Amino acid sequence: MENIVSLAKRRGFIFPSSEIYGGVEALWDYGPLGALMKNNIKKAWIKRFVQERLVDMALIDASIIMHPKVWEASGHLKNFSDPLVECKKCHARFREDMKPEACTQCEGKEFTTAKQFNLMFKTFLGPVEDNSHVAYLRPETAQAMFTDFKLVQETYGLKVPFGIAQVGKAFRNEITTGNFIFRAREFEIAELEYFVKPGDDEKQFDSWLKDWKQFLIDLGLKEENLRLYEHKKDSLAHYSKRTVDIEYKFPFGWGEIAGVANRTDYDLKQHANASGKDLSYFDEETKKPYTPYVIEPTLGVDRLFLALLCQGYEEVKGGRTTTTEAVKETETVLRLHSAVAPVQVAVLPLVKNKPELVEKAQEVHDTLKKHFMCEYHGTGAIGRRYRRQDEIGTPLCVTVDFDTLEDKAVTVRDRDTMKQDRIAIKDLVQKLQEKFHVL
Repeated sequence: MENIVSLAKRRGFIFPSSEIYGGVEALWDYGPLGALMKNNIKKAWIKRFVQERLVDMALIDASIIMHPKVWEASGHLKNFSDPLVECKKCHARFREDMKPEACTQCEGKEFTTAKQFNLMFKTFLGPVEDNSHVAYLRPETAQAMFTDFKLVQETYGLKVPFGIAQVGKAFRNEITTGNFIFRAREFEIAELEYFVKPGDDEKQFDSWLKDWKQFLIDLGLKEENLRLYEHKKDSLAHYSKRTVDIEYKFPFGWGEIAGVANRTDYDLKQHANASGKDLSYFDEETKKPYTPYVIEPTLGVDRLFLALLCQGYEEVKGGRTTTTEAVKETETVLRLHSAVAPVQVAVLPLVKNKPELVEKAQEVHDTLKKHFMCEYHGTGAIGRRYRRQDEIGTPLCVTVDFDTLEDKAVTVRDRDTMKQDRIAIKDLVQKLQEKFHVL
């Protein structure tokens, strides 16, 4: 994990938030490469589960702050909490299940009895900070998909079974943080609520669990590093009939990155009762209304991001450059799927001090950037530039050399195979598209 964290900061994937002031625990900023990669993960998810489906999925983008009664109806005000103990000497707090033998702050050994601590961030709507203006940052993205259920279903003309999808920020005032971005206080979730007819829920659950796991494999996670964890009845959330987590084998151990839950009709009925609004679905075939069950596949975007870094990270002793430049130190290669790699194609003039090569390389870059996320890199020895692209996960490098000026072709180097192909510039876009694996 130390190597992963070092790479993330050194190459501009992830920085500590507010670092010039010492940072803030469990808050992170995504740098230039990290922002691109994270956006690619979200685009791949939307493409798979919204764009490529027929007429059964709608995408929304709901507000982070909702009416405070939402969290009362959903059970979050009552149930969304952790039992904490407090050091009697310095008042440091710890989750009960992670209480140390001695306080990590002052080494005190006396703790209070456990008390429940709500994990939601509290704020106020308007200028007056009193109980009548209390609001909360959402701890999950799901509730808007329940409160908007009727609006989306009617305006989009959807028929059960159908889903509402969303990617967005969520906030949890985690007491015990750690393992880099695995457990943060601000994070992003990609999830959907799939509304089904009661009785069809178990079949739909199994289908979504299979699709959810396959998406992670298609993005580049190895199946042997994934496992399913079935929650026992006594550990299920208050709304759940069944929950299965998908865990990844991180360097620090197994950790949940995604999961599927059967939320039954709990949420729609809770909001219907609390709001007084009808949230049932009218079945045109039976001419009867019913409250749908809900299957909820969800994944943590930041946790998947971290899993992809861990999966793709490789150290090659002695280097692997294809140039004559000798490399004795260890080279880092980040084997990212082309769909999530922050830079898909790097364009490199062989040398920087030949204007004709630089001009031609810039022309090639101008052509490719309309089709791919490209980076132009013209300084330093060509071997070092290759190694930098390997380290940030760039699948293909295009080198413009002296022969290019004569044969109007370039050398395309593959990150994983190290194979180099000579391709005509006029055919370059098509040939590169053929090389990329489409999700």
